Amino acid sequence: MPIIVNLDVMMAKRKISLNELSERVDLTLSNLSILKTGKAKAIRFSTLEAICKALDCQPGDILEYVNEKKRTTSR
Repeated sequence: MPIIVNLDVMMAKRKISLNELSERVDLTLSNLSILKTGKAKAIRFSTLEAICKALDCQPGDILEYVNEKKRTTSR
């Protein structure tokens, strides 16, 4: 999938655990873990907003688009 989720990077930068973020954004650990590992198929804007608010960041700090063509040709 060309969308990369960098939630773990932002969590490390903010020194916040999965448990703490889960409490702050009112999301289950399992759903947050699915998002963190990049296995999520979608994210609600309200969830993204809550995560950005909790981590004091922008959506682009968490989500990244990687062009699949460029990614395979640069290897």
